[in-house]
Amino acid sequence: MTVRLPLFPLTSVLYPGLVLPLTVFEERYRRLVADLSALPADAPRRFGVVAIRDGSEIAPTHPGAGEGSGPGEGNGPPGGAAAGFGRDLGTALYPVGCVAEVASIRTHPDGRSDLLTSGTVRFRTRSIDATGPYLVAEVEELPEQRGDGAGALASAVARMFGAYQRRLAGAREHSLTTTPELSDDPSVLSYLVAAATVADTSVKQRLLQAPDTAARLADELALLRREVAVLGKLPSLPAVELTRQVPSPN
Repeated sequence: MTVRLPLFPLTSVLYPGLVLPLTVFEERYRRLVADLSALPADAPRRFGVVAIRDGSEIAPTHPGAGEGSGPGEGNGPPGGAAAGFGRDLGTALYPVGCVAEVASIRTHPDGRSDLLTSGTVRFRTRSIDATGPYLVAEVEELPEQRGDGAGALASAVARMFGAYQRRLAGAREHSLTTTPELSDDPSVLSYLVAAATVADTSVKQRLLQAPDTAARLADELALLRREVAVLGKLPSLPAVELTRQVPSPN
């Protein structure tokens, strides 16, 4: 069963259970916020967050951007639904994303809006409609399966994640003053570790679309072991805040 869901492409990956603040200023997403705000008070205000594989979050605004592009093409008119993405939306955007539930909307006098959202459930995109003011997709929700050995893997990942944090803090010559509170639930733990581990978008996306919790935890365990080994051999790394979330510039 599929449902229609507005899309909000980002250069980052959202996971179920994680909070995502957004600052909205582009016209296409102002339209999205306006449509969400117009919904009845008891209606869910949701959109889908998908990571961008080819393109950028902000549409091009230089003169002549998108000339000669047609509907649905990534280099369409500035401000169009697909502007800024690759010409083939099927490959420009990763196919698996996460539903974002809007907790609050604060609109400024200049038309910008601050949104506070949280990830709820994963989905797979089946098709994308770029004919409106913003992208809308037919999506299929992906239920989270536990998988074999998730409990034992969760315990191993929690221990290795602690070692990873300590090594990272040492490499930065910083004391570890804050640590994410790890859940006893293997699925929740797997998403928290995925969000807090420093990795490329492609790796973050791979963790999001793992077939089940056990597979995600196994991937994270191998990733953390490699990172701990690398950090042990490096004198310093660029400063990275594991738990800091900054609003996306959209």
